[in-house]
Amino acid sequence: MTFRPLQDRILVRRIDAQEKTGGGLIIPDSAKEKPQEGEVLAIGTGLRNDRGDLIPLEVSVGDRILFGKWSGTEIRLDGEDLLIMKESDVMGVLDTPAIAKAA
Repeated sequence: MTFRPLQDRILVRRIDAQEKTGGGLIIPDSAKEKPQEGEVLAIGTGLRNDRGDLIPLEVSVGDRILFGKWSGTEIRLDGEDLLIMKESDVMGVLDTPAIAKAA
């Protein structure tokens, strides 16, 4: 099934947090917090301003983003837990460092 968000909404898959601490301790599922990092899977067309001009979204499909802890609405689509949120809930886009791109 395909899904297309409307207006300024985006479809996001959470990226799981690490299961170990820096010291090597394993974090149990009951103590884990929901990740606040995700990957954009689909985007809407954007919003219209007062004159009716379309303002496209700043995020694009494939971007890794940071969002607020309680942002978005959780949905289940094709057996996968996803989030739908407005672009304004996104705090920023994570850029891949130049070193990682070269590797």
